[in-house]
Amino acid sequence: MFTGIVEELGEITAVETLDDACRFRLRGPVVTDGAKHGDSIAVNGVCLTVVDHEGDEFTADVMAESLNRSSLGALTVGSRVNLERPTAVGARLGGHIVQGHVDGTGEVLERKPSDNWEIVKISLPADLTRYVVEKGSITVDGISLTVVDAGPDYFTVSLIPTTLALTTLGLKQPGDPVNLEVDVIAKYVERMLGDRLSSEGTAGR
Repeated sequence: MFTGIVEELGEITAVETLDDACRFRLRGPVVTDGAKHGDSIAVNGVCLTVVDHEGDEFTADVMAESLNRSSLGALTVGSRVNLERPTAVGARLGGHIVQGHVDGTGEVLERKPSDNWEIVKISLPADLTRYVVEKGSITVDGISLTVVDAGPDYFTVSLIPTTLALTTLGLKQPGDPVNLEVDVIAKYVERMLGDRLSSEGTAGR
């Protein structure tokens, strides 16, 4: 499990295209400290497994499902990425519960800078709108953020200077894709209520 608090801004140093997957080599001095084969690291919000590592770099394989569901397929050598290791048991939950399982992608639509923060508007796939509410949590490229405004096909977030400086959202421009993971609690509630309503409907016949 992750919390959406990005530990460092890493970089893609190599990309190997395979038949139905690809292999990334990434530089991240913080997340590779103590890393070993089989560890999980979130890359732009996608939970990947460390295949091997050397020095401040590690290698991870990305399967077709992850490439199709996320924006990782658009990454090239030199791309900057958000990196986070799983949260330790007993550690503070600085953001919210993040699984590293991307639900879909959005697109940066607009940026409105101000003196102390910046409002970013992001498109929202139709099948995810029911999970996004004003002042709720959402993960964008692995960053735990609070929804400012939830529209019919978009949402906005307000970014402080620290987020702009230390994550990919400081670099994204209108038209750029971002990975989205909605609050997993909302999905569980929907499933449980759906099963309950279906059961009640059947019992009432």
